[in-house]
Amino acid sequence: MNYITALSKTVGLIGVIAVFAITSVMGQSDSKGLMDMRWKDVAVKMPEAWYASDEAKLVAENVLLTQKAIGGWEKNKPYHHPIDASTKAAYLKSKDKIGATFDNDATITELRFLANVYSKTKDERYKKAFDRGVDYILEAQYDNGGWPQFYPVRKGSVAYSGHITFNDNAMVNIMRFLKELLSDDPAFQSMQLSDSKKAKIQEAYDKGIACFLKTQIVVKGEPTAWCAQHDSVSLAPAKARSYELPSFSGSESVGIVLMLMEIENPSDEVKASINGAVKWFEEHSVGRLRIDTQTMPDGSKDRIVVEDKNAPLHWGRFYDLETEKIYFCDRDGIKKDSITEIGHERRNGYSWFTRAPEQMLEKYPEWKKRNGIN
Repeated sequence: MNYITALSKTVGLIGVIAVFAITSVMGQSDSKGLMDMRWKDVAVKMPEAWYASDEAKLVAENVLLTQKAIGGWEKNKPYHHPIDASTKAAYLKSKDKIGATFDNDATITELRFLANVYSKTKDERYKKAFDRGVDYILEAQYDNGGWPQFYPVRKGSVAYSGHITFNDNAMVNIMRFLKELLSDDPAFQSMQLSDSKKAKIQEAYDKGIACFLKTQIVVKGEPTAWCAQHDSVSLAPAKARSYELPSFSGSESVGIVLMLMEIENPSDEVKASINGAVKWFEEHSVGRLRIDTQTMPDGSKDRIVVEDKNAPLHWGRFYDLETEKIYFCDRDGIKKDSITEIGHERRNGYSWFTRAPEQMLEKYPEWKKRNGIN
């Protein structure tokens, strides 16, 4: 106890208890300590009873502390780790000055965690923070139904985060969360959302579906795929970082189609959207490939692509809007036809190929059968 008392002078009592408890070994089958786990897994994949534990409550204190005044959270933060006094002060100072994001599952992950702990503890502070987070989601939505990656929208070199963002499934994750809020999931049912709030959530979800349909790229009258981000006003495919140019997205489009496939009694427009996207992907595989890593003479690792008839089908991350051919791009923003034509850093530091369309193509026959489509 003397150790905890002494340490409290540095990080505060809550921080000390967090250091003591959070670093303990959890009763997991693999005996993995909590601090060795990913925050996303702690937030939603722990045993149900854990969310009622003192350990979960300590983590919840961090989540409450780090929530921005506007209602969301930053990304890529290990909220299950202890927070020292200086970091705590920085969080408190930035609450009103910096917005929040949906990138990398941020905000949605924290809200799921709060729902889990509230369902077990009924601590009204968790519900209040959860309600603020849901309000943040609703506030951040554009009138056209899309969501930016970051809100409030920023200016300057990161202004692209104001685009309607499908990249890394940002908008799909929001939409899936809204859908779950209206479901019979016990954790979300425990939040006891008002009828008026549920109506707003349903409206936001419906607007989101409409946005998916409005942003789908149409070629010669046929719906095809989507870009990873679209302009928030014109809805046209838009540029993000220097190597993320307006394009057909071979990855992000899949999450949109899978969500559209979940709609019961889909409209003719939704059916046409799905059929068009599937046809486009069936025609745009780049072949059966192996993505290997070789060791260079200097000991560095380098990614190589090998054609292999026994390998799975792959698709490109990006396709040119005019030629519809796969391309690769370095930080200079110049398109290349081969991954070998770009520098080592981007060649190895970005995912240029994807197998994600497999999921969509596998589900397509069952979707057609379910909806009476020949």
